Amino acid sequence: QVQVVESGGGLVQAGGSLRLSCAASGSIFSISLMGWFRQAPGKERELVATINGAGSTKYGDSVKGRFTISRNNAKNTVYLQMNSMKPEDTAVYYCNAVDWGPGGPHHYWGQGTQVTVSS
Repeated sequence: QVQVVESGGGLVQAGGSLRLSCAASGSIFSISLMGWFRQAPGKERELVATINGAGSTKYGDSVKGRFTISRNNAKNTVYLQMNSMKPEDTAVYYCNAVDWGPGGPHHYWGQGTQVTVSS
């Protein structure tokens, strides 16, 4: 089993910055893709950013140019630097890790961390 644990959420004023961290641990075969998703009240979960083992990244349109995802492959850790934050960034942020084992890819999710941006 793989455990995924996020940290770094909190309250920030509009225009401010926060940094989220996420670590995958446990019986890992090979973590390929890691990423962040978020869900605001009454809305569907949406992509924030993903990064693969080679460092290729993908961002949701609403965060391009403001958020940066990075990764430490040796530690199976992913980070999300959030700058120029807006009230609409308020959501629960979830970390996702894809582990490739003998049976194929398995998706693991963290418990989520609350991010609140005040106007």
